[in-house]
Amino acid sequence: MPPRALDPSGLFLIDKREGPSSFAVVADVRRRTGARTGHAGTLDPFATGLLLLLSGRATKLAPCFVGLDKRYLTNVDLRAVTDTGDREGSVLEEWEPPDEDELERRLAGLRGEVELPVPAASAVKVGGERAYRLHRRGVAVEMPLRRSRIDALDVISYSEGVARLDLLVSSGTYVRSIATALGGHCATLRRTEVGPFRVEEADPSRLIPADEALARLRSAGAAAPEA
Repeated sequence: MPPRALDPSGLFLIDKREGPSSFAVVADVRRRTGARTGHAGTLDPFATGLLLLLSGRATKLAPCFVGLDKRYLTNVDLRAVTDTGDREGSVLEEWEPPDEDELERRLAGLRGEVELPVPAASAVKVGGERAYRLHRRGVAVEMPLRRSRIDALDVISYSEGVARLDLLVSSGTYVRSIATALGGHCATLRRTEVGPFRVEEADPSRLIPADEALARLRSAGAAAPEA
């Protein structure tokens, strides 16, 4: 098989729809362009929103983009917890949702630097195997803790046990873990920002040149080498 092309080179901003995996989106762009293509962070199939895809020569710049802060909108159903932290998992427990005062108390305990267990249905390796594969086989494992920084965790609305939240978090943070810590699960999840890039800019036909993308990182205060 011949090597993938190094052009077109740059950054695609993609608004992923619900359903396909991030790797399916990468494969679709690769087929369309014929170029080497990679991602700067995945989304779960049930989630929607912004994916940063690197094309051609720009794939070597992936380390500049994978560690950026991210913003999400999520609806957290506080009437039940699931074994995956989202609506696709099996319900473990059901209960009466908290009132607004109790919800705020729980939120306050999650702002700042926190350590939360990685979800069982994740790509983290446990004993050399992906956690989601162990989960599918029904193998119970103790998931590792991951340190995260939660800069914003704000309630947009709260009705009938479902809280709509706006979150700004460090790279690698699992919103599903936050939902579980709150006593619920993610009913919806949408990524709206990755560093200085916003989902409103997403356009699968527009390729942002690498030097322009790096300049935006530097303007936003993120570390980026000279293009």
